[in-house]
Amino acid sequence: MAEEAPNQTNAPQESVVQVVVTDVPQPEKTTPTAPVEREPEPQPEKKPVEETVTLETHLSKPNTDDDRVPEFKEESTKLSDLPENENKALQELKKLVQDALNNHEFSSSKEEKKPPATTTTSTADKEQQQQQQEAVTETDAAPEKTEEVQAETKKEEQGEEVKELTKEEEAAVDDDGAKTVEAIEETVVAVSSSVQPQAEEKVSEAEPKDEASSPLPPEEVSIWGVPLLADERSDVILLKFLRAREFKVKEAFAMLKNTIRWRKEFGMEELMEEKLGDDLERVVFMHGFDKEGHPVCYNIYGEFQNKELYKKTFSDEEKREKFLRWRIQFLEKSIRKLDFNPGGICTIVQVNDLRNSPGPAKWELRQATKHALQLLQDNYPEFVAKQVFINVPWWYLAVNRMISPFLTQRTKSKFVFAGPSKSTETLLRYIAPEQLPVKYGGLSKDGEFGNTDAVTEITLRPAAKHTVEFSVTENCLLSWELRAIGWEVSYGAEFVPSSEGSYTVIVQKARKVASSEEPVLCNSFKVGEPGKIVLTIDNTSSKKKKILYRLKTKPSPSD
Repeated sequence: MAEEAPNQTNAPQESVVQVVVTDVPQPEKTTPTAPVEREPEPQPEKKPVEETVTLETHLSKPNTDDDRVPEFKEESTKLSDLPENENKALQELKKLVQDALNNHEFSSSKEEKKPPATTTTSTADKEQQQQQQEAVTETDAAPEKTEEVQAETKKEEQGEEVKELTKEEEAAVDDDGAKTVEAIEETVVAVSSSVQPQAEEKVSEAEPKDEASSPLPPEEVSIWGVPLLADERSDVILLKFLRAREFKVKEAFAMLKNTIRWRKEFGMEELMEEKLGDDLERVVFMHGFDKEGHPVCYNIYGEFQNKELYKKTFSDEEKREKFLRWRIQFLEKSIRKLDFNPGGICTIVQVNDLRNSPGPAKWELRQATKHALQLLQDNYPEFVAKQVFINVPWWYLAVNRMISPFLTQRTKSKFVFAGPSKSTETLLRYIAPEQLPVKYGGLSKDGEFGNTDAVTEITLRPAAKHTVEFSVTENCLLSWELRAIGWEVSYGAEFVPSSEGSYTVIVQKARKVASSEEPVLCNSFKVGEPGKIVLTIDNTSSKKKKILYRLKTKPSPSD
């Protein structure tokens, strides 16, 4: 650290360009003014440097949107932090959910029960129709008398009250025609006084509903292992649906109902018990956490360059359906490990590696991916904290520009794109080196060091040298890991005893490490007397280098 200060004072302008990534857009502002104000020949010599910067940031240009992420940062899941309008929307949604639970609206059978509810209300109409049919059959048995009665009913409808006429008819008609008169009287009264039967029907409707609703307890519905309205975790779930629908309560409620219905139709609980194989464990896997504590999911599309794996996964509809079920099962298991308590981490960071991706020509992969994305979009709202695309080819950026106008600003703010030369740098912005796999520029791997052993990062400028000194006062075994992104630097290590009479021990002779060598160098030294370990990294290249290292001690093994 003592050497970094003078280096910064000697070249303050270089430190701004090399260290501060967010200042990259500033040269873009100065480049248009440079050709206007100055047109001498020396100026074009500086242009290639500026061009290399802009070309590097071109692939990560959407990172400028990432600079706006603080404006669209994940909102709080604590009720006390919600604005008044959002809290009000949440309460309204909770009431709709409670009513739906009381009425068993979330179950698919409830929707089938709704038509029977209307049929029960029309039982009176059915009885009237049956009576009319009986009256017709009876009138067929006595045609002469029914004609007389019909003539009389016409006269009754023209000027006289129905009730008085019906009484006179009952007295005038003989015993054989009494039944027909009564039947026709019922039909006439039903037509002329329809208000009273409707009132009676409403009463008859209310009574069965009261009788049916009283014994049924509220429906119990769980989603991602969280029972709705059972505790505070349910509020966090409901907030996801509200935010996915911009706090439009009715739309959020409809989305929730559709999601619950889809989960039942998809057989989610049964899916959790299915064994779908481990052929795709190298395609999609969880590894570590980002700097904010989100679990990180890696999607390696280049694995599908394996023709055998591709054919086994996408060759027909049945296999594509199995892939979809496997992908949903993997996501579902990952989500159920999240913390849905207010203030907990309940989102995931997705890293999409597009190196050697099959590309848009693979119809089967495109169809399967499209189907999966549609299901995830409709049924897994607000579960992605960030989408990081690395090793992005040119064609993917072209596709992204085409679909970008159809994405919301909230969605686009979660996207980060980086080309092959900027992928490691981009990942290290969001994921600590001890959590990032070695494959992607970190130090996370199986071995002596774990994900909890912190890593020191430094940026070494061209032609600069950096030394790391670690003092040791007791006998121990000292181990360290060192990595330079891209290498092409010189590295050496030595032990310098504290006593004047002792000799310096060369642990690693200084040598230039090529980029083709092992990405991480591991060394250890058994310390038998007080002293210090000195690591020396010399950047002899013309490019700045990212240096990662960590050290740890443990008791010295007995001889």
